[in-house]
Amino acid sequence: MKISEQAFGTIPLSPPYPKIEKDLPDDPLELFNEWFNLAKNCDEIEEANAMNLATLGEDGFPKSRVVLLKEIDNGSLIFYTNYNSEKARSIDLHAQVSINFFWPALEKQVIVKSRATKVSREKSADYFNSRPRGSRIGAWVSHQSSAINSREALDEQLMEIENKFKDQEVPLPDFWGGFACEPVSFEFWQGRENRLHDRILFERVNGSWITKRLQP
Repeated sequence: MKISEQAFGTIPLSPPYPKIEKDLPDDPLELFNEWFNLAKNCDEIEEANAMNLATLGEDGFPKSRVVLLKEIDNGSLIFYTNYNSEKARSIDLHAQVSINFFWPALEKQVIVKSRATKVSREKSADYFNSRPRGSRIGAWVSHQSSAINSREALDEQLMEIENKFKDQEVPLPDFWGGFACEPVSFEFWQGRENRLHDRILFERVNGSWITKRLQP
């Protein structure tokens, strides 16, 4: 079901605001896809798929960083990383993650609470093999999140890997792959005048999505 632009538009409307609940789809992914397509087609947004991923670390502190959404498959949001990285180790300990998309040019924000699990090696390989050769080499070079003495040392690692795979295909490393983040809630935020923003929450309860409006 297409969301009415007048009901949930990209530009704040003058009071009185329309009631938007009646225009919401049953599945929040429909609304997310609509907003995401708006962001992809907005000239002021360079990377609509940039998402802030927050995890709970091994040290007990939350940490967020920007990763790239590469695919939505079977309702899950998928990104790729080094499985030995700090973020991956955090997910191994605490599968619950929070994802945030913020598109200020559209006055839109989406917060997605999810449970993250590794994708199959076959799926990781399909994506890995689609990357430019330099990116595939880079995945082998970087011991992500580990300390290194200098930039020169990193460049030496690069030379070693380039020589190792000279004149041959770069295979998928055992330590690299994707995570599928299965949403348990979506919160859609739309900027409005006087900071009386729209906040619509979708929560998955017993296999179904329920919605509620949150006060700004």
